[in-house]
Amino acid sequence: MDRLTFYQKLIETGILPLYYDANIENCKNIALACYQAGATAFEFTNRGAHALSIFSALRKFINEKKIDLTLGVGSIIDPQTAALFVQSGAEFVVGPFLNNDLSLWCNKRKIAYIPGCATPQEISSAEELGAEIVKVFPANVLGPSFVKSVLGPMPWTKLMPTGGVRPDKANITAWIKSGAVCVGLGSQFFKKELIEVGQFAQIDNMISNSLTWISEARGS
Repeated sequence: MDRLTFYQKLIETGILPLYYDANIENCKNIALACYQAGATAFEFTNRGAHALSIFSALRKFINEKKIDLTLGVGSIIDPQTAALFVQSGAEFVVGPFLNNDLSLWCNKRKIAYIPGCATPQEISSAEELGAEIVKVFPANVLGPSFVKSVLGPMPWTKLMPTGGVRPDKANITAWIKSGAVCVGLGSQFFKKELIEVGQFAQIDNMISNSLTWISEARGS
């Protein structure tokens, strides 16, 4: 998928699920649950010692099952690591902070790059380097008022709060009403206790409910 289509679909749905597990079967089940709930993209977070091999197996699973889910990689901080995952099939890259070299590397290859930023200056720098969507991170520290305040003088900016977004109507509504174009859904949605007992249907429901709340918050 080209990056413009990826951005468009991400904004339309309003969610980007992100997850890492050393157990590939859990990764498969989580990705499938997100897709069945209506997600169009999924971020595999690069956090474990064997993250690349697990990602490759997940990429193969999505391809073989013909799941229409754009697969990307998160927690990337340099071009070298990004290259390994892109060669293994990553279609977009997400980082915890802005890295100029990584931004240029992705932009040269027309790969979507979503860097994490926590100040208006960082957000502006990311946009100068080609970022179409900027991750507000850590979102639970900055809060919805940060998004609203940034968009006052920078109404062209597209922000995606990530880190602490909660699976409840009030929290998700607050982020969308503040002006966020989408939200990153992480550990609050993928509870360890649910995964351990195979309650993937409940995760499916949480994602589905989130999509409904986003639609309602947008007034559509």
